[in-house]
Amino acid sequence: MRINRIRRAAVAVTAAAVLPLSLAACSSDDSVSEDTGSSAGGGMTDGGMTGDDMTGDDMTEEDMAGAAQPFGPACAATPAEGPGSFDGMALDPVATAAGNNEALTTLVGAVEAAGLVDTLNDAQDITVFAPVDDAFAALPEEDLNAVLADEDLLTGVLTYHVVGERITPGQLADGTFETLQGGTVTTAGSGESFTVNGEAAVVCGNVQTANATVYLIDTVLMP
Repeated sequence: MRINRIRRAAVAVTAAAVLPLSLAACSSDDSVSEDTGSSAGGGMTDGGMTGDDMTGDDMTEEDMAGAAQPFGPACAATPAEGPGSFDGMALDPVATAAGNNEALTTLVGAVEAAGLVDTLNDAQDITVFAPVDDAFAALPEEDLNAVLADEDLLTGVLTYHVVGERITPGQLADGTFETLQGGTVTTAGSGESFTVNGEAAVVCGNVQTANATVYLIDTVLMP
C-alpha cells in the first residue's frame, strides 16, 4: 500500500466536523429489529438458526443468550471479567469500550488523534469493524505514520470502518453496507467465519457495547 493511493481514495472524505450529522441520519429505523433487540443481534444460535429466523415469541432465554454470544478465535484472549471483558464492554459506549480492550490500542490511539471519540460514543446503533493491533503493525511504518499525521485522511480511513446500523452475524453472510466515510464494504461467509471486502477476516465478532456492535478484524480496510 502506498500512501499516495490512500490519499487519492480519501479525496471524498467528509470532514470530521460534519460526522455527527451523518451518524444522526443513520437512525434506529435501520437498526436491528424489535424481535432480536439491539444487544442480542441476529447471531447464530447453537441450533444453527439466526435471530432473524425466530420471532420474540419463539426464542427462549437460552436462545437469546446464545444469539448474543461473541465468536471467533481471538475472543479467547478477552478477559473473563472487568471493563475489558465482554460484559464490561457492553456497559460502555464503543470508543470507551475499545479503550478497555488490549487488542485495540492502536485503533483507539488513532480515534483519539482524529478527534472521533465523542462522535463514536454519542452515536446510536452503529457497527464498527475494528482492526486489531496486529493489523496496523502489518502496514508499512512510513505509510502508517503518514496516515496518523494527516487528520482528514485518518478520519476517512477510520469512518470507512463504521456503518450507521447494527449488523448482525446473519447479515454478514452476503452483505453490502454504506460506511460513514461514504463508501461501501462487503461481507461474506457463514457460521463463525466471515470476511470484509474479501481480505479482512473477522477474528472476534458480535461484541456488544452500549451503542455498537463490534467485529474485530485482522486487516486495516482502505477506502
